[in-house]
Amino acid sequence: MQVVTGAMGSLLPKLGQLLMEEYNLQKNAKKGVESLVREMKSMHAALCKVAEVPRHQLDEQVKLWADEVRDLSYDIEDIVDKFIVRVEGPSKPAADGNKLTDLVEKMANLFNKGKARRQIASAIKEINKDVQEVANRRGRYTVDNILPKPTAVTTIDPRLRALYTEVTELVGIYGKRDQELLKLLALGDEDPSNKRPKIVSVVGFGGLGKTTLVRAVYDKIKGGFDSRAFVPIGQNPDMKKIFRDILIGLDKNTYTNINLMVLDEKQLIEEIRDFLHDKRYLVVIDDIWDGKLWGDIKLAFSNMNNLGSHLITTTRIFSVSIACCPSTHDSIYQMEPLSDSDSTRLFCKRIFSSESKCPSELKEVSIDILKKCGGVPLAILTIASVLTVGHQIKPKVEWQVLLDSIGRGLTEEASMEEMQRILSLSYYDLPFDLKTCLLYLCMYPEDHEIDKKDLIWKWICENFVQHGKHQTSIFEVGETFFNELINRYMIIPIFNGFREVKSCRVHDMVLDMIRSLSAEAKFLTILESNKDVTSSHRNIRRLSLQNTEEDQQAAPLINSMCISQVRSINVFPPAVTIMPAISSFGVLRVLDLC
Repeated sequence: MQVVTGAMGSLLPKLGQLLMEEYNLQKNAKKGVESLVREMKSMHAALCKVAEVPRHQLDEQVKLWADEVRDLSYDIEDIVDKFIVRVEGPSKPAADGNKLTDLVEKMANLFNKGKARRQIASAIKEINKDVQEVANRRGRYTVDNILPKPTAVTTIDPRLRALYTEVTELVGIYGKRDQELLKLLALGDEDPSNKRPKIVSVVGFGGLGKTTLVRAVYDKIKGGFDSRAFVPIGQNPDMKKIFRDILIGLDKNTYTNINLMVLDEKQLIEEIRDFLHDKRYLVVIDDIWDGKLWGDIKLAFSNMNNLGSHLITTTRIFSVSIACCPSTHDSIYQMEPLSDSDSTRLFCKRIFSSESKCPSELKEVSIDILKKCGGVPLAILTIASVLTVGHQIKPKVEWQVLLDSIGRGLTEEASMEEMQRILSLSYYDLPFDLKTCLLYLCMYPEDHEIDKKDLIWKWICENFVQHGKHQTSIFEVGETFFNELINRYMIIPIFNGFREVKSCRVHDMVLDMIRSLSAEAKFLTILESNKDVTSSHRNIRRLSLQNTEEDQQAAPLINSMCISQVRSINVFPPAVTIMPAISSFGVLRVLDLC
């Protein structure tokens, strides 16, 4: 199943299943199904072409037609699924020996199945009318003839671990950048009369490598502190979780064995202050979006601590960095894009495994591409990934096509929009199945660690992954999808102690992009807070409840949603308190109470 093609991938096999003898459809109903299959196959082929074109490049009428077919496929699949369930019925316990009871049950089943067959025959007739109306409209529109690329079975690119391990080669942070940040952290330390906590805020737009830089500096200096913690925040933070994460980071052995869930914000703040009152600490609060939020977090860190402690924050918003650093004792470090030389090193390392191996025929076009990337590491990595297929480098003509499609270079005013445009190039370069698998990741909250195995099984349950060739198991196919998303820098791998990928995170810029694409395609609905809903309340197929507590606003919002067609629901604490009754979901496939 694809983002644009709706339920086509799973619907067509089910329609074929209806033609089997065991369903004993009436002759007219069978003809109706056969006609429906032919028309849906034709629509599917057209939608596959639409899916290859960036949505903003499509004619508005083509968008409307594609959306109509997608919604229609979902409705047809619901009807077919309900019919199959009614005919096959739930599994029955062994007969109890009462012949009269058994006979009554058999007669009831025959009646119900006969009724279901009559209903499906009538439904197929109505469906064919609707499909024909939609099909007639297709003739008035033109769809570009762009063919999809086949999915190759891959393993994790061996160059990837080196890039993540060798931070110097990844973004060129060692040298000028880390020395500048270290200098700001040490500024004023020569004054023994002023040892209160020093705050340094690192600011710059998404994809510049703020977190990578701060992590490198944190790892370099953490040994000089009694306690330390590195805590990611994100766009929709939970204050209690922030304070709990700080405590666990400061003393994992103590606070993982204490039930911190029972403490409120005031108690958590007091616990942090008490723990740190006689310690020199280093705490990083990563990715702050709101100055007021920092004011609340700062309550946990007393200015009375005179042991030379350090607080480091990162943010994309300059006004937030100012809010983080109200004193002249504090400092702001503005991240700049990579230099031309570092950009070239990063680009060549990703594509050629060597910073000086670029073939002469590609040097000129690579220079132009790097100019378009504007020194943003994330843009450079994603563009570099688009220019490779597996371990093979695409020909020069495709480099030129990519260069022409990027458009104008990054500017300060349009950096976020331009970054999404660059990232979307990588998205549209994905095979069909991977597009859907990637979009499914916006089911998770920002900065959430996504377990690899759980994610793959969800893809399988949603029919995003089909059985592979050469006796490859369906899970192995899903694992190939996961690895390919890592190779293309669409997800960030998280390794265990054996250097095996156990989970992943989605970069903020990628998450912004896929949420935008998901909302356009009505792929899933996200309820992030009691008044913040992404996507429509109607025809919800996938639902993610995030950071939402039960109150007077949340319950009516959930009750107003049309959830009878929901196929997949993920519920993240504390949103479990507003979880609708399971009986509300008639066609549910995936349920995860995270």
